[in-house]
Amino acid sequence: MNAKSAISKEIFAPHDERMLGAVQVKRRTKKKIPFLATGGQGEYLTYICLSAICFSIYSVTNKKPAQASITKVKQFEGSTSFVRRTQWMLEQLRQVNGIDPNRDSPEFDLLFENAFDQWVANTASEKCTFFQVLHHTCQRYLTDKKPEFINCQSKIMGGNSILHSAADSVTSAVQKASQALNERGERLGRAEEKTEELKNSAQQFAETAHKVRFQ
Repeated sequence: MNAKSAISKEIFAPHDERMLGAVQVKRRTKKKIPFLATGGQGEYLTYICLSAICFSIYSVTNKKPAQASITKVKQFEGSTSFVRRTQWMLEQLRQVNGIDPNRDSPEFDLLFENAFDQWVANTASEKCTFFQVLHHTCQRYLTDKKPEFINCQSKIMGGNSILHSAADSVTSAVQKASQALNERGERLGRAEEKTEELKNSAQQFAETAHKVRFQ
């Protein structure tokens, strides 16, 4: 099981949340540590995760989740478990800065109501995938105060994101399943009609044979 699957199972699933996307990150600038702070927990990996309250796959294209959030998750050196840290509601996200709209870049900034972080993703591709999911989620589920996406490549803002493809796949699967059920229902209906016809014929034959016997 890879790290993101483990995070989804360990951090979000127990709280009836679905992890929609995640990106492994490091800070571009070192965070200032208070002078009196001591007893650090050593090195760690950081993941920025987008999640939502679970909803049925049959409603993924037309229903809103109860809530969506962005969570900072850490895994400390020498540990196989993950720890949930800071969490923001999606409505608190004010700006997503892709840094450079002209090239694949792993750097990005996230501005919230009460926080600002500068990150470097593990890879530019991982950042792009996370941005596509984040942008799609914001556009689909936020009605007011949608965050501003700046300095982002057009492929992130366009309509061909992997999330759209996933949604289309789910919709197609549901349609095929529904069609199969309808066809099965039609076959069962025809079988029931045939059975009823045979039953009536058998009954008529039995009645005729009974009459003939007593004649």
